[in-house]
Amino acid sequence: MSSDTKKKSKKSSSTSGGVESKLKVVYSDKDVIVMTAPNEDELKQILLDLLNEKPMNLKELHSMLSGIASEDKIRRALADLVEKGKINLLEDGRYVKLGTE
Repeated sequence: MSSDTKKKSKKSSSTSGGVESKLKVVYSDKDVIVMTAPNEDELKQILLDLLNEKPMNLKELHSMLSGIASEDKIRRALADLVEKGKINLLEDGRYVKLGTE
């Protein structure tokens, strides 16, 4: 049982630990943590931070942000970032932050 807990904590710390640290905690106890969802600007910054690590496609980004932002909100934020020239959509469907290629 403790190995399952370790696996879960490793996964959440490596995939979304940075994301969760940017969200405001509304309520917390030993069993649950309730955080506010990011607004549009916060979501864009989270996406930029994630893409700074490596290029990712929409599916990868959505899996990292599941429970935090819907696929539609992520798609809109990505489209806006592309339009503003902060990220680029590669031919293989991955998004990359400009200046990190």
